[in-house]
Amino acid sequence: MKAAVYTQYGGPEVVSIINVPIPIPKERELLIRVHFSTVNRTDTGFRSAEYFLSRLFSGLLRPKTRVLGCEFAGEVVELGSDVNSYAIGDLVFGYDDSEFGGHAEYKVISEDGAVVNIPKGMDTRQAAAMTEGSHYALYDIQAAKVNAGDTVLVYGATGAIGSAAVQLLKHMGAFVVGVANSKNIELVKSLGADEAIDYQRQDFTKTAHRFDFVLDAVGKTSFGQCKPLMKPQGVYISTELGKRWENVWLALTTQFGKGKKVLFPIPTMRREDALYLRDIAEQGSFRPVIDREYTLDEIVQAHRYTDTGQKTGNVIISVAPIN
Repeated sequence: MKAAVYTQYGGPEVVSIINVPIPIPKERELLIRVHFSTVNRTDTGFRSAEYFLSRLFSGLLRPKTRVLGCEFAGEVVELGSDVNSYAIGDLVFGYDDSEFGGHAEYKVISEDGAVVNIPKGMDTRQAAAMTEGSHYALYDIQAAKVNAGDTVLVYGATGAIGSAAVQLLKHMGAFVVGVANSKNIELVKSLGADEAIDYQRQDFTKTAHRFDFVLDAVGKTSFGQCKPLMKPQGVYISTELGKRWENVWLALTTQFGKGKKVLFPIPTMRREDALYLRDIAEQGSFRPVIDREYTLDEIVQAHRYTDTGQKTGNVIISVAPIN
């Protein structure tokens, strides 16, 4: 099968297309023909190993897993001998940041993993983008203990995480203010945000709102910058470590007081989370935003574009779609 492989850490050019054996499913595993995947911040972060901490999971000197692609959507084509929850021909989507494998024509995953049937009315192309940004958003929202009626600021409201966060928060009944660039203000509104701030024309820190939760979905703000905007018991979460890892240290030190806090949760993805995302997608409350699409042969270009930090929503990879 065709696969995008990397054997060393570095820039997009370390990824190349080669032929590798089709994996064989074990007793509790599914073999999935991957129709679509994505290139996202998880993939590029593991590829570059810019944060050395990631090497504790991927390998200190070189990658242990050669095929990236944590998100996928496709068709079940073979079942392990003890699989009970799926049938050949099922269309599924899921997330796997331990074995990855979505950037190949076939991948295996445990039936107990974060894999579920595709929502009604959604094709495999859109389903491929259902999990990466949304599970980060969901985990952070849960960590902040957001309730209906809470006021929330989402900075970077049109990336994969931010666009999912706006939709999830609105589904939960929060009042949402989204911050984005000029070209994406209408998109922020279409996602359901109650207000949209164009950071290129307006200083978002001048808003009159005070927030129960500030989510920086792109790592471009700081706790010090956002603290005046927060209510007395407000929570700040950034998806990045911050300058000199300040968000990690602040998450430790602010826990000792009763006031405003920084949290730095480490997200996980469970099958229950994928089921939740599928359910709210079927209810019409969540649809992943897609920026552009590349073929598997163009995956280096996809990595380069994702590295710019300018993508809107998700970058799709067409791997082996049904003709």
